[in-house]
Amino acid sequence: MPISSTRRARRSTAAVFTLHGAVAGGFATRIPWIREQLDLSAGQLGLALAFPAIGASLAMPLAGRVVHRLGTRAATRVLLVLWCAALALPALAPHPVVLCAALFVFGATAGMADVAMNAQGVEVERRYGRSIMSGLHGMWSVGALLGSAVGVGAVHLGLDARIHLGLAAAVLAAAAPAACRGLLDVRPAPDEEAPPRFALPPRSALLIGVVGMCAVVAEGASMDWSGIYLREVTGASATVAAASFTAFACTMAAARLAGDAVVRRLGPVRTVRTSGVLATAGGLLVVAAPGPVAGVTGFALLGIGIAVVVPLCFAAAGHSGPAPGQAIAGVATITYTTGLIAPTLIGTVAELASLRAAFGLVTAGTVVLVLAAGVLGAPGRGGVVARGGTEVRAELRKD
Repeated sequence: MPISSTRRARRSTAAVFTLHGAVAGGFATRIPWIREQLDLSAGQLGLALAFPAIGASLAMPLAGRVVHRLGTRAATRVLLVLWCAALALPALAPHPVVLCAALFVFGATAGMADVAMNAQGVEVERRYGRSIMSGLHGMWSVGALLGSAVGVGAVHLGLDARIHLGLAAAVLAAAAPAACRGLLDVRPAPDEEAPPRFALPPRSALLIGVVGMCAVVAEGASMDWSGIYLREVTGASATVAAASFTAFACTMAAARLAGDAVVRRLGPVRTVRTSGVLATAGGLLVVAAPGPVAGVTGFALLGIGIAVVVPLCFAAAGHSGPAPGQAIAGVATITYTTGLIAPTLIGTVAELASLRAAFGLVTAGTVVLVLAAGVLGAPGRGGVVARGGTEVRAELRKD
């Protein structure tokens, strides 16, 4: 394949990741409106917000079959359009039960699109011959920040969430086919057996999934509990506590955008080990924080430390065996399910012991990143990113 086609595929894949993130960012800004509109208690809202992860976890195993049947380009286009369109559903729900159903569909389309676009990213990375997955996930973070910025503007203007999310869904769904135009059209061999409709993650994905799981626990804990931790444990002001998520998200986005250069220099295993050391240092600083400055610094280090881990887990899964789509779906299922459990786990430990103890548990998970990083460099996993660019460019010219 000519280099120009591969570069065009990379740009298209980055656009897909950005659109996917914009949907998530836009929805997050209207959760308070949805809660107020339906008069939900904190418990009812918490239950409803579990349904996106439930829908994603149950639907993700189907994504490999969709990719096998349609090919990576068509599957990504269809699933991304559905995910963008689903953004309109939660604000239209007239009842909490309907909201749960809408969020289930919202999560299912999100998860399946996530698998398809990561499969596309892994294939582009393979043909590129160097790490690009961290940057792609960085573009997701950029999209989430852009989507949330538009949402904040809509809230400031007093725009009804049904109008805001409906318009956003229409615009993003209309943009999705154009974003997908340059994607690679990878199709299975005629004699390749279709993956099962539902299947447990393949064995090759399990250990990789454990590494991703530790990063997701730290991410979920920091996103959902950093503000509360800073407020209740370190005595931060309400403004500092409220700004903690934005700071955490920005450090993650910046680290992901810069992460590919680090991976090319160090390789995936050393990068994850170094990331684990940074995340562990951040976690220890959070646990020992005597005041807000130390706490904010600790959460920033956590964000930098875990930023590239999940992208590298997806890349390793895609290179781990003969069925990359199924392996990616397996890792995605593990990480999404962990994302569902993590906030509840932190809350339970905080209730039984303390928030410091809960983040002590998070820090123990970041130590696992250091110890288990080697699974990302096992034979057949992620080796493509370590190859020389000259060699790969020569192969692309031959194609």
